[in-house]
Amino acid sequence: MVCSEKNRLLMIYEVEVKKMLRGIYTAGAGMIAQQRRQEMLTDNITNANTPGFKADQASLRSFPNQLIKAIGTNHAQRFGSHTVGELTTGVYLQERTPDFRQGDIQETGNTTDVALLQSVVPANEETGEEAMLVFTVETDGGDVRFTRNGSFAFDGEGFLTTPQGNYVLDLAGERMNIGNEDIRIAENGEVFSAADDELIAQINVGVIEDPSQLVKEGNGLLRYDGENEIATAIGNGEVTYQLQQGFIERSNVDAARTMTEMMTALRSFEANQRVLQAYDRSLERTVNDVGRIG
Repeated sequence: MVCSEKNRLLMIYEVEVKKMLRGIYTAGAGMIAQQRRQEMLTDNITNANTPGFKADQASLRSFPNQLIKAIGTNHAQRFGSHTVGELTTGVYLQERTPDFRQGDIQETGNTTDVALLQSVVPANEETGEEAMLVFTVETDGGDVRFTRNGSFAFDGEGFLTTPQGNYVLDLAGERMNIGNEDIRIAENGEVFSAADDELIAQINVGVIEDPSQLVKEGNGLLRYDGENEIATAIGNGEVTYQLQQGFIERSNVDAARTMTEMMTALRSFEANQRVLQAYDRSLERTVNDVGRIG
């Protein structure tokens, strides 16, 4: 009789421990997902004043359910099947997706600041996602990258560069030696000398037909990992855009909304933390109680 009671308690112990372990996994996965979401939101709010910055959005997904079967036990004899049940192990942050929507325009008065306003661009027939217009630049290593940060400057040799020193490229893919800040930039990207209105260069505007292939590299630079060749918007009848000298495109981060999402992520993290602590206390008590049986 005593042995039967002991076996019954051990069965209860086994079931409860399995439930708690599942709960720990689920709560732990939720904490990790919210932590990564918080890191993404922190990055967004940090760059709220960075010209041309595009905010990231998080995609949370649940893990596939796992089918649990008991092996090497008498589970089938007691329950009629080796199947214990499905194990749900919570959610995870699948990816960070940039939001490429146009940011607000801010006047600076600097002759080398240029805001890129895209109007009509081709859209993907399957996804409906619109193409993205970008400035093309050359890094110190000679790689071509893209940016929407139009806060340009001059280097010591008179070349037009980004704040980090990357060279702004023209229609031919060459660096543009402007000489000095005494310039006028037309809406189509043509650069004229303000002194004699002589055409000096043409700022190139690239058309990224599939923005999902753009990867952030930091300092406002985007790398294109797609296979299609990057076309130019200059002379392209399917694209309309406008360059505004003396303005910059601000970040498209919504600071108020981002702060609200950060508070939500924090509350969710704390809720999962409390659940995990509760499971931990229950597991500790279960182990101690079972240790006193017999």
